[in-house]
Amino acid sequence: MSSSPMDSLNHPILEESFRIIDREVGDHNLNSSEYSIVRRIIHTTADFEFLDLFRHAHDGIEAGIGAIGAGKPIITDVTMVRQGIKTLVGKTFHNPLVAAVEQVTIAAENKTLTETGLLKCFSQYPGGIYVIGNAPTALLALCREITLSGMGPALVIGVPVGFVSVVESKGALNRLSVPQIWIEGRKGGSTVAAAIVNALIILAWEKLQASPR
Repeated sequence: MSSSPMDSLNHPILEESFRIIDREVGDHNLNSSEYSIVRRIIHTTADFEFLDLFRHAHDGIEAGIGAIGAGKPIITDVTMVRQGIKTLVGKTFHNPLVAAVEQVTIAAENKTLTETGLLKCFSQYPGGIYVIGNAPTALLALCREITLSGMGPALVIGVPVGFVSVVESKGALNRLSVPQIWIEGRKGGSTVAAAIVNALIILAWEKLQASPR
């Protein structure tokens, strides 16, 4: 029997962590896909508040599962997010992985390096999966570019963390009619972004395995 790419994720410590999380969460109102994502975020952060902060709209979860399964490029704002998902991507759907911050060496005038790289990526991969876990300026730039171009990514995961422009950037995303997943308020971060993508990859892989051959 051939091994599954998921086998390496079934570490006894991970499974025990999930059992503890399930026990402490108890009853909840999330569907199975939502809970799969939130449980992985909680495992990454040890923060149960994400149960109440997780949001998605415009079929964000299903669109993400479909886009990952179709091999769409995944564009992350920073290297840390890419590093957090590259192992599982490499074992499953082999989506192209691009870290926006690595695509340029000089920031455009009045822009951050990540914002500049993100805009370059959007010009190359307008239909990609965009994952923002660190830079609210990049999320704001992405939202402006989507509005101006009229082109929509397959999915936007908007979970920057912090105090400056974070809530505003998530609000800008929420005003767009594109598939999206976000964390309400100031919380988020690169590890949260990676957890969301990894959970979507697992859901996409399970869907593939369950489909008729």
